[in-house]
Amino acid sequence: MADVAQVAGVSHQTVSRVLNGHPSVRPQTRARVLAAIESLGYRRNSAARALVTSRSATIGVVTTGSPLYGPTSTLFAIERAARDAGYFVSVAALASYDGEAMRTVLEHLMSQGVEGIVVIAPQDDVAAAVDSFSSPVPVVLVAAREGAGTGLEVAVDQRAGARLATEHLVSLGHERIMHLSGPDDWFDARERVLGWRDAMADAGLGTAGLLAAGDWSAERGYRSGLGLADRTGAARPTAVFAGNDQLALGLLRAFWERGVRVPDDVSVVGFDDVEGAAYLVPALTTVRQPFDELGRECLDVLVAALGDVAVARDVAIAPRLVVRSSTAPPTG
Repeated sequence: MADVAQVAGVSHQTVSRVLNGHPSVRPQTRARVLAAIESLGYRRNSAARALVTSRSATIGVVTTGSPLYGPTSTLFAIERAARDAGYFVSVAALASYDGEAMRTVLEHLMSQGVEGIVVIAPQDDVAAAVDSFSSPVPVVLVAAREGAGTGLEVAVDQRAGARLATEHLVSLGHERIMHLSGPDDWFDARERVLGWRDAMADAGLGTAGLLAAGDWSAERGYRSGLGLADRTGAARPTAVFAGNDQLALGLLRAFWERGVRVPDDVSVVGFDDVEGAAYLVPALTTVRQPFDELGRECLDVLVAALGDVAVARDVAIAPRLVVRSSTAPPTG
């Protein structure tokens, strides 16, 4: 910093103000300092800064290590939001979902001096492990669970997303709408079931058409789709709301193999809007989760907590329905 100050012809304090985005620096002075930084290849020493300020500018993110689209997209979104806000990120993956494993991971992060922690907790066991831990730093839980805990929680509103998907099918005239649900120990799966039930009840339709897939895989969607395709008459649904896009992908393959036309014979809706959903045959109608907004909201809540600012303890972010060609009014 002393070298930068000498080259720019300013004081050490002015360089510090420029680095910290202080508004009192004149534009011409700021430009000279930035030019000196560029020419010298200066990089801020984060370790030294932490010693001086007693702040690490680092947050911890705990993940289950799941390769599934939702948790992975959430992790990337939080990292981008943290970087944009000037924070470093230390990521730790859980080896198991019990309280002891969670305590080990959280202690590991706190030994690095993290200022706060975000935990991506899509399942019951992960959230329960967080609830059992008393953290000296703020913790934000990414969990779409009904009935929030005592901590800070942020999530995409899964129940509202499922309502959007089901109401879309109802608006097209479908009455036999089946929901192919994800694993029951996932908050997202249970909330999507509730959203489907809500919309069906509002439309005066029965909710007997619930089929548990057991997991989120395209293979499970395919196996379920083969069974549905073999049904005849009123036993076959005219529309299926799949718990995620992978399940929907499996359904599309099974229906194609059995000669069941989508959307002529059956409409299909997914959830997530994964990369490539628009290029399936037919293009998949699905619910898009705003992961970038989710990441920013996590950081906003965490930073507010760090500054001891009052924040909402349970934040739900609205998803959006993307209508494509896999849905149409029922025929016949």
